[in-house]
Amino acid sequence: MNKPAPEVFLDGIKDPALVSSEGKPLQPLPHGATFREVPTHCDERGTVVELFDTRWGWHDVPIEFVYSYTLRPNRVKGWGMHLLHEDRYFVLSGEMKIVMFDGRENSPTRGQVSSIVLSSYQRRIFNIPQGIWHANWNIGSTDVIVVNFPTIPYEHANPDKYRLPLNCDEIPFKFPSDVVGF
Repeated sequence: MNKPAPEVFLDGIKDPALVSSEGKPLQPLPHGATFREVPTHCDERGTVVELFDTRWGWHDVPIEFVYSYTLRPNRVKGWGMHLLHEDRYFVLSGEMKIVMFDGRENSPTRGQVSSIVLSSYQRRIFNIPQGIWHANWNIGSTDVIVVNFPTIPYEHANPDKYRLPLNCDEIPFKFPSDVVGF
């Protein structure tokens, strides 16, 4: 039985659909970005989660270097971009939104802004392709703990890291004024 629409007293903007009926995100990711859901197994002793396994066939570049970083609540690291490697993030604890801008010349998603949330509530490993500008934003209330499995080791004398200011004209995305960036 259909109910009549309620009377509207204020003008508003209707929310767009964000997920399919199967729970899959509808927002397109930059060309080459992929993720793999990773289950957390719980029992009376605690939890266990596998961070990466080559047998998954998820990524063809082997692990050569791994590091971890934290990000405080309402802080953003970005905008950053790598020309020679991909980042592969896994969130151990907390909630982080990765906002991405595809500025690659020959990409089918050139000019696209998109985002994905990584959290300990829905664990997954996610890759950020070469040439994608990205900003990592802690959207939770505790420090986020991230493990990164980049596709090449860090070059201390010549880092593969390029930066833009947080709210710059080159990227069509603006963070809220109360967010602290670096």
